[in-house]
Amino acid sequence: MVGGTLEPAVRRPGEVVRAARLGNGLTLAELGNRTGYSAAQVSRYERGVTPLRDVSVLRRFARALAISPGELGLAGTGPGGGSGRALIAAASGVPSRVVPSRVAGEPGGRDEDVRRRQLLAALGAAAAGAAGGRAGAAVPLVVPRGAGVGELLVSQVRDAMLGLAPAPARVSAGAVRAGLDGALADFRDSRYGRLSVTLPRLISAGHVLAAGGGDSGQRDALLAGIYTLIKLDDQQLGWMAADRARVLASGGGDPLAVGEAARNLAVLARKAGWHEQASCIALSAAASPVLAGRGARLAAERGLLIQSAAYTAARAGDRDGMRELTDEAASIAAQSWGRALLRDHGGGFSTATVELHRVSAENYAGDPGAAVAAALRIAPASLPTIERRARYWTDTARAYANWGRREDCVSALLSAEREAPEETHARPAVRDLVSSLLVSGRTGPELRGLATRCGIT
Repeated sequence: MVGGTLEPAVRRPGEVVRAARLGNGLTLAELGNRTGYSAAQVSRYERGVTPLRDVSVLRRFARALAISPGELGLAGTGPGGGSGRALIAAASGVPSRVVPSRVAGEPGGRDEDVRRRQLLAALGAAAAGAAGGRAGAAVPLVVPRGAGVGELLVSQVRDAMLGLAPAPARVSAGAVRAGLDGALADFRDSRYGRLSVTLPRLISAGHVLAAGGGDSGQRDALLAGIYTLIKLDDQQLGWMAADRARVLASGGGDPLAVGEAARNLAVLARKAGWHEQASCIALSAAASPVLAGRGARLAAERGLLIQSAAYTAARAGDRDGMRELTDEAASIAAQSWGRALLRDHGGGFSTATVELHRVSAENYAGDPGAAVAAALRIAPASLPTIERRARYWTDTARAYANWGRREDCVSALLSAEREAPEETHARPAVRDLVSSLLVSGRTGPELRGLATRCGIT
């Protein structure tokens, strides 16, 4: 209160942008053309769905609307480009070290897709005898007797992240890069037994490299790439890995790594039930200047982040929002030439992978018929990796189950097993689905055989 009168309410930057746009007689699309954003993104800025905090973005809107930067909360900006109240937000939009003590699990859906957690809940003793990796291959793998493989992997990854695991005395950037390439290939091809051996070694090798000399940006980018692979169903490790990946990616200067780190954080926030924050993280990163540009890979990363926000909308019960965002991702894919197979996202980004995402999102939003319709629009052979094709069949099976089409569900599960037996047998969501089929109706030899192979008795 000033002099006995109330101070005027401070408007959000998005509200100022909307008022100025309407005052100039511009449509959302026209302002988007002036600023380089889609009409949908301009709308999200105006509504506050994506906060307007980045100084460069605020200046872009001020120039496009011919308004003073001060109206958008920027203090006097001279040639040096200083900023006032608006702060450059980190790509993630989430403070470091925010780790919930317990996070509820989320069976099914794109969350499993991005996190690939449950990497190895049922891999058996194969992990202990799997082939070693290229980076840090001289580091011995210690397999305590009596330890379950899932628990063993979590334990080894944790020790490697904390610097407590055996590590090579020295390692080259080339060896770590080769190890990362090999791990990514295993990840894409669902070779989880081998990955359970190589990933802890790769983390240790990455730490040795980061502690050495040379190009710090290159070291940070490599280690960030390693940390984006830590996608186990252990939420505390997940938060630690995602936060480290975010910090390292920012230091490494790789916009795709920055985007992937933000996407990992958005998934974790969604799994914690923080839907508004998860959407904000993903959409803010998608609109960040670091991902601006017309390159196919940059566009793909933006599309993947928008897909993440779409699935969050489905989880929050916002079917219309989910469809709007999924359609936006599909538009990005349609405008991009070919398929972008991103380094840290083996599923790539294309019209087919967007439809695959839609299958899961529609199913979770409560419309299994729409999910099956989306599945029928996809040619499984058009999906770029074994993991994507297996995910197609398991997501389709889940939609059939929710639609009451039991035989089609079993057939889809068997197709998933033929595509990637290791992943199909290990995924808890598949095991839960098979278990429910066993107790909910007639069982035949095919279903009983699948149950046995999944370790369900």
